[in-house]
Amino acid sequence: KVLIDVPRSDLAEELAQSETKIQVLQDTLQQVLDRREEERQSRQLLQLYLEALKTEDNILSKVAEPEPAPRKEMDVVDTGTSSTDTSATTALSDQVLAALKEKPAPELCLDSQDLELVLKEDAAALASALGWDQQKAGALQGACDQELSKRLRQVQTLHSLRSTSKGKKTLP
Repeated sequence: KVLIDVPRSDLAEELAQSETKIQVLQDTLQQVLDRREEERQSRQLLQLYLEALKTEDNILSKVAEPEPAPRKEMDVVDTGTSSTDTSATTALSDQVLAALKEKPAPELCLDSQDLELVLKEDAAALASALGWDQQKAGALQGACDQELSKRLRQVQTLHSLRSTSKGKKTLP
């Protein structure tokens, strides 16, 4: 870097070379520095990509693992709801209903399975369980639908990146 920054005429005089040779030398040194910077940036990008793959693996394993759990929980809630509370005709847990009532953006607080349950719920039953009008319950279901769609697109994008990266691994 120092040799690149030195004025060409001073360096030519010091090395007893012509200014054109010094220009070639400085250009070559600049190319080496540029290449090193590109390599450094490439390493950083690769590290970020590898971290993203690890994060994707964690997210996908979390999405895949909890799938059976809500079904068991839902069965328990269904049984509990029908025997103890006849006014609420939803399959949603008390925890989900509390989040829907209390949070300013509940669709961001719920996991994907809970979002699916909210979407499957009848708007009238949901409005009744929350003590809201049907329009507000419908708006909530719309927000949940948008959030779930966004999450599914993200998972699809991650799958696409994974399949693309696996395809590149097999190339020579």
